[in-house]
Amino acid sequence: MSTQLDGWQRSHNLNELTDKNDGNKVTLMGWVQSRRDHGNLIFIDLRDRFGITQVVLDPAHTAGVIEVGEKLRNEYVLAVQGVVRKRPEGMINSKVTTGAIEVIADVAKLLNSSEPLPFQISDQTEASEAIRLKYRYLDLRRQTLKNNMLTRIHFVREMRRALEDENFLDIETPLLYKSTPEGAREFLVPSRVHAGKFYALPQSPQLFKQVLMISGFDRYYQVVKCFRDEDLRADRQPEFSQIDLEMSFVDRDQIMGTMERIIEPLANSSQCRI
Repeated sequence: MSTQLDGWQRSHNLNELTDKNDGNKVTLMGWVQSRRDHGNLIFIDLRDRFGITQVVLDPAHTAGVIEVGEKLRNEYVLAVQGVVRKRPEGMINSKVTTGAIEVIADVAKLLNSSEPLPFQISDQTEASEAIRLKYRYLDLRRQTLKNNMLTRIHFVREMRRALEDENFLDIETPLLYKSTPEGAREFLVPSRVHAGKFYALPQSPQLFKQVLMISGFDRYYQVVKCFRDEDLRADRQPEFSQIDLEMSFVDRDQIMGTMERIIEPLANSSQCRI
């Protein structure tokens, strides 16, 4: 079952509202984390990548919302328009940022339904790795997996800031080039234009380092894709990423000092752990 948005636009994410928003009209959208039916009231924990907000469907407040609430199940996609109100004393949930408020729905729209889940969306799951990989889009909704993704994103962001402060340039090098007689085996990509010819996917961008150095780009870096047609290792798969740095006109002490200055903001970042 699906309903068009009809011009609705999300006003806040689901980790944003606090008691300072009491009385504000808001539009929220996300996935149903849980549904609690109290007969005359239905409470929904609505989730997006930012967090969770409690939504109240109360027919005494607005007729019709309870019919939508009765259809809802876990992982259904829901949009609501309503008013923020403070929770009563003793009902505050200190475990979440939005625990001091709830949103009383004026209108609720079911945007999409969900078939029964192969496993529950929670940090702890007994589902096998094969099942979780088959339903990867569900596995990535779990907080643990989401945190892994966000940690990498924050790490790369802080690294780029630190490197740019040290006058490094972010330079992209080609992914397709001719095969070279190096140690690791390469993946080959056939050429449609040149029949019988192949491009190689790079083991790493070493071929281009010397070109950039002698061209005068004395400091550069990249977060680069590498491809190696080799047996798997504990910390490496056929496709992986690495951080490449190159510097000219420096000695060992300068290199170590630069690395320390790059690592410091990463180590001090509240969103990164190294």
